[in-house]
Amino acid sequence: MSITKERTIGQIVKDDYRTAQVFQEYGLDFCCGGNRTIEEACGNKEINPSEVIQALDQLNNAGSKENNYDQWSLDFLVDYIVNNHHEFTRNKLPEIGKYAKKVAEVHGDRHEELNEIYYEFTMLHTEIFNHLDKEERILFPYIKQLVEAEKKGTKPEKPEFGEAANPIAMMEEEHDEAGTSMAKISRLSNNFTPPEDACTTYRLLYENLEGFEKDLHKHIHLENNILFPKALELEKELA
Repeated sequence: MSITKERTIGQIVKDDYRTAQVFQEYGLDFCCGGNRTIEEACGNKEINPSEVIQALDQLNNAGSKENNYDQWSLDFLVDYIVNNHHEFTRNKLPEIGKYAKKVAEVHGDRHEELNEIYYEFTMLHTEIFNHLDKEERILFPYIKQLVEAEKKGTKPEKPEFGEAANPIAMMEEEHDEAGTSMAKISRLSNNFTPPEDACTTYRLLYENLEGFEKDLHKHIHLENNILFPKALELEKELA
């Protein structure tokens, strides 16, 4: 893996997903903000880019990569996203919502941020479920049609939405909104750190929110930085 100032964070994580951990530790957005270079991202947070590059180099020397998602076929990647991240999201959000409601009702008087967290998460829950549905009904089937057309050497049928760039732009905008909501929840929860008087459910809520945020970042990365650009490229080749 080559780390240079010109390469974007998204490109680096695309080549080796282990690097996501380094960017997370420094608070650098690799999914929605993956189009920035290390220098640009560090400049916004007053972080020394040399420290980040050194941490990435140490990781690179530590051993083998994770799954190389960038080498997967687009139809396989779509199925992976649906079966792993969409399924996880649909199962996990209702569970977290119950924790958030209970904790806000019991502890919201003493910790007012819990009421804000519950409100923000409720809005996020609704928006993400609608988002997943649109991907699975509209965009993902079209991407699979592109792959099938490439295999058969034919041209894909023109979709009602015109071209892939249209729904992709909407999906990326919704990704930004979801990322912003989770960043707000992270701030409100002091980076998912429960106070000393937190009960078991309180701590469980923060633990689950942190786990969901990590999954969301990977989910968005796979789409924004790998699936969507490759789908646009394939559509262009088949035109």
